[in-house]
Amino acid sequence: MILNNEWSALFASEMQKEYFIKLQEFVEAEYKAVTIFPEYENIFRAFNLVTPEQVKVVILGQDPYHGERQANGLAFSVCDECKIPPSLINIFKELVDDEGCKKPASGNLTSWAEQGVLLINSVLTVEQAKANSHKGRGWEKFSDFVIKKLSSEYENIVFILWGGPSQKKENLIDASTHLVLKAPHPSPLSSYRGFFGSKPFSKSNEYLKAHGKKEINWCLA
Repeated sequence: MILNNEWSALFASEMQKEYFIKLQEFVEAEYKAVTIFPEYENIFRAFNLVTPEQVKVVILGQDPYHGERQANGLAFSVCDECKIPPSLINIFKELVDDEGCKKPASGNLTSWAEQGVLLINSVLTVEQAKANSHKGRGWEKFSDFVIKKLSSEYENIVFILWGGPSQKKENLIDASTHLVLKAPHPSPLSSYRGFFGSKPFSKSNEYLKAHGKKEINWCLA
């Protein structure tokens, strides 16, 4: 699993713990035995596109898309040629309403990542056609550590928590030094319960601007 130097230094002690060594062994074996997403070199892509110091916003998802060639290592994001998944369609609806952006033609969120948006899932790998298949293997413990580390070592980050599973991690964040934005998950099942109209993009930028940070250009088209 390939991780850039800045994050490697930050995570060094955690990645030497027994649970992470077992997780790594499991993941390596899975990639050899069955089809796993994202591509092996993209497991840590969300981290490799931004340094810890550059993180302005964290958007937390659940686990990668399990359809063929969908997952590209960034939560909620898909490859340029991929059909846009239902949850991302709803994220884009809110983006258009909130920021006045044009409707994106592609579901690739790389430009957000390159501006300091850390798009991570609680679980970073999944078997093809088997949602949540790598749940309970150790990734959750690792993503808890990531959030706790960012909260304790940096200031004025926006944490966007969509849906119940993500919001369980709220207690890992120091709300006195960061902004926590919560809303229902953007999936078709729950988006109408308060996701629409939650304005996560403009609220994030207001907070970043108030703390002297460059705002995110959320528009993708």
